[in-house]
Amino acid sequence: MSKKQEVLPRSVPLDTPAHELLRAPKDFTLGAVDPKSTPGYSGNKISGADDLKETGQVLDGLQERLFADSRSGATPKVLLILQAMDTAGKGGIVRHVVGLVDPQGVEHHAFKAPTEEEKAHDFLWRIEKELPGAGYIGVFDRSHYEDVLIHKVRGYADDAELERRYAAINEFEARLVAEDTKVVKVMMHISKDEQRSRLAERLERPDKHWKFNPGDIDERLLWDDYMHAYEVAINRTNTEAAPWHVIPANRKWYARLAVASLLREALEDIDPQWPVATFDVKKERKRLQKS
Repeated sequence: MSKKQEVLPRSVPLDTPAHELLRAPKDFTLGAVDPKSTPGYSGNKISGADDLKETGQVLDGLQERLFADSRSGATPKVLLILQAMDTAGKGGIVRHVVGLVDPQGVEHHAFKAPTEEEKAHDFLWRIEKELPGAGYIGVFDRSHYEDVLIHKVRGYADDAELERRYAAINEFEARLVAEDTKVVKVMMHISKDEQRSRLAERLERPDKHWKFNPGDIDERLLWDDYMHAYEVAINRTNTEAAPWHVIPANRKWYARLAVASLLREALEDIDPQWPVATFDVKKERKRLQKS
């Protein structure tokens, strides 16, 4: 029996569904989230790694069904949006969580500063071009939210323009959901002290120098402004169609397990099915035996 034919494990590591446990409430404040906490999980780093591996088996099977189902015309797809301050672990999520499934079924894009061509269009123009197709898990490592967060902190846009963008984001995401996209929005929340430790490690280890950007310290000096910008953005765009989930991220192993759980629940909600054969299986089996 192949791996994909096995009965996949059904245990759930968190004591409450992740989409309920981690959803940002109304009038959300980051101060209400302890970055060191592990909501809904009573285990430790070792058990967390085991639970992540088991959850990955489930994700792998669901992702293959999602992709296969799309070959027969099914339209569901998933869009995972990752937002966080520098060093919070977005890359680790891509590597250790998204990496648990077949890369052929993943469409990943990391949004950088917009090009001159992109600046000539509305801020969502470049986002539209990177949306996942049917049957895929799309991953935005930073996203359209950079165009409200940075613009608010740096003063690149006034309040009226920012409010227009929040409304545009809500309309955009509601349309995606209406078009059969499961939108999973994640803000990974680390403490300022934890970020200092992670940046220090990048400076101390030659094998991590490539990950260090002096600009990260410049952004760090605006920490409080960014925390406020995140709170405003989350509250303005925390909709029923596309709610926000805020994950304590000081413990990388917990953040990975939490995001994996969110993806698992999203795919289980879609409940993709193996497509029915469009040919006579018995007939083709006989032909194969004779060939």
